[in-house]
Amino acid sequence: MSIALLNADLHCHSNVSDGTLEPEALAARAQTNGVELWALTDHDEVGGQRRARDAALALGLPYLTGTEISVSFAGVTVHIVGLGFEADDAALVAGLAATRGGREARAREMAASLAQAGITGAYEGALQYVGNPELISRTHFARHLVDAGVCPDTNSVFRKYLTEGKPGYVPHRWAALGDAVRWITQAGGAAVIAHPGRYKFTPTEEYALFSEFVAHGGRGVEVVTGSHTTAEYEKYADMAVEFDLLASRGSDFHAPEESRTDLGALPWLPGRLTPVWEAIADRVQRP
Repeated sequence: MSIALLNADLHCHSNVSDGTLEPEALAARAQTNGVELWALTDHDEVGGQRRARDAALALGLPYLTGTEISVSFAGVTVHIVGLGFEADDAALVAGLAATRGGREARAREMAASLAQAGITGAYEGALQYVGNPELISRTHFARHLVDAGVCPDTNSVFRKYLTEGKPGYVPHRWAALGDAVRWITQAGGAAVIAHPGRYKFTPTEEYALFSEFVAHGGRGVEVVTGSHTTAEYEKYADMAVEFDLLASRGSDFHAPEESRTDLGALPWLPGRLTPVWEAIADRVQRP
């Protein structure tokens, strides 16, 4: 089998950040769904790594350490996935803690804004869905508003309340792109641009993101991911070739009832690309 046809799923979230399943349950779901290489990539957090690794290895599933770091670029929140790093690296752990630090204040501002729109108690409501209080996020607010009957599903909550220009939206200043890439690479890992098709950049801004990312030492881009269309698979395959980047693949799975793509259910990477897992094969932890 071509190494590009490995069923690797290197992007998903547990309840240590904004997913709904425990790391152990995610490992079991990945293994059941035929995943052959797995990474848990919780937002700005590595607290679930040991549990995820131990559960995966016990199931015979090879594992890569992972995280997803929020950065600000050209006024937009961009996510950088880190893979194959030392999870206890001091600089990485400190950087992630600093990035998480502003979430509570932001959440309280979001709740105040929603209250002005007639939705009270949103902060307390969102907390009921939070596994890790340091990582309260828009997703937790969305789940609360769905269960409270404000909107029929989380996508409609985001459209109506939680995106820029809407009543519950509050921006947050995340890490700098260069900082995130440096934390990952100095901890022995590979930095990957997550789901680039989701960012509403102009072509010039997107080119600048890729150029600066590479200049800082970034090594890969998610080509096949849960939020990309078939046309975007091809677009970002071409950009991977243009910028000499490794290609990654991940469902971005959060919850059985919410995620559009399940663990292990993605199409294959285009064969002309070099998979990120080939370049960091020495970082894969095996049973």
